Amino acid sequence: MTTAGAAVGAVDDDAEAYFGAKLRFEIDVMDVTENFPAGGFVLVDTRRRASWDHGHIPGAVHLPTADIPSRAPDLIPAGTDVVVYSWGPGCNGSTFAALAFAALGYRVREMIGGIEYWARNGHPVGTASGASQGSPTG
Repeated sequence: MTTAGAAVGAVDDDAEAYFGAKLRFEIDVMDVTENFPAGGFVLVDTRRRASWDHGHIPGAVHLPTADIPSRAPDLIPAGTDVVVYSWGPGCNGSTFAALAFAALGYRVREMIGGIEYWARNGHPVGTASGASQGSPTG
C-alpha cells in the first residue's frame, strides 16, 4: 500500500484526467523555442526586476506577478495567448502568475523549467549588456 492507501500499480481513474489537464496548461522549453516569437503568444517573465536584470529570455515581456492584475490589461490585449515563466522547477512563481492571468480571462500556459532550463538548453539569455548564449547541460 502507498501512503494514500492505494495498492501500487492500481488503476487511478483520475490519473488520465489529471495528466491530460496538466499538459493543457504547461509548455516545455523546446516547444517555446520552436514557436517564439511567431507562435501567436506573448512570453512573460514574471520575476522581480533584479532577476530580470540578471538575465531573461530576449523578446519576453517583463511583468512581475504582483503587477499582473493592474498592468496586464494595458500591456497585453484581451484574447492574447500568454506563456509565463519564472526561475526554474524549484520556483512556483510562474504558477501564481498563470493563475493571475487566468483570473483576468487570458488563455495561459506555464513554461516548465523556467529560464534555468532555457539557459541549460543553450538558448540566448538577455541582460543589460546584451544577449549571451546559455550553457547547455549534458
